[in-house]
Amino acid sequence: MASELFNNGQHICVKFSDLSDTDSSDEAVQSNQFLIVNDGHGALIDPGGNMTYSALVMGMGKYFHFRDLDYIFASHQDPDIVASINKWLVGTGCKVLAPAIWERFLPHFCSVGNTKNRIIGIPDRGMNITLGSAIIKAIPAHFLHSEGNFQFYDVTSKILFSGDLGASLVHHDLAIEPVTNFDEHLPTMLPFHRRYMTSNKACRLWAAMVRNLEIDSIVPQHGRAFVGKEMVNRFIAWVENLECGIDLMTQEHYKVP
Repeated sequence: MASELFNNGQHICVKFSDLSDTDSSDEAVQSNQFLIVNDGHGALIDPGGNMTYSALVMGMGKYFHFRDLDYIFASHQDPDIVASINKWLVGTGCKVLAPAIWERFLPHFCSVGNTKNRIIGIPDRGMNITLGSAIIKAIPAHFLHSEGNFQFYDVTSKILFSGDLGASLVHHDLAIEPVTNFDEHLPTMLPFHRRYMTSNKACRLWAAMVRNLEIDSIVPQHGRAFVGKEMVNRFIAWVENLECGIDLMTQEHYKVP
């Protein structure tokens, strides 16, 4: 099921939340894929792996013909982010924008030669990307959780597509709904963030950066979105004070079995 996050008639942001989830908890984790369309131009954010490809092609057809795709934006290198890259490169003429430090790793998802002149490395400082008449900002989110990691801020919709930061592990039936009670939502986020985010230092640097943006929604790649200034600010404050990753490591975690 596709849900519109923003639509002013010219600029549309769409979320797909049920393409990879299953009813069995030991199979694939739920993940969200995103389509941005502006003035006849289209980009996919974190299109996922092979299990999402066919359904995503079908689902995005209401808004945009997949063969006309301009870009794929990859926040980092994980399989649930961009393992389907070979199919998109074969089926479309799109370019792939991905963190520069992962630029030479992505071809391992592809047939030989398919990535030649098709991957654009995002420098560590980030960059502005033009999509039609819109600007999408690739902003640094290094070590949250990948060493080279980016989030994508859509200037028009004021949506921050936050990748794994903000992820909650929920069924797709719930993922389509925004968070309404932050405290009740915390248990679906906390274990994931404690393990997958690297350190509080990275969290604090990120929080200081995004407070300079006008954000109406934070939409992660797994689970539920944070919609509205109050919920956005609550989430940023939580991340700023989060102890995670190496903050929690002790000698007990480094023992020869």
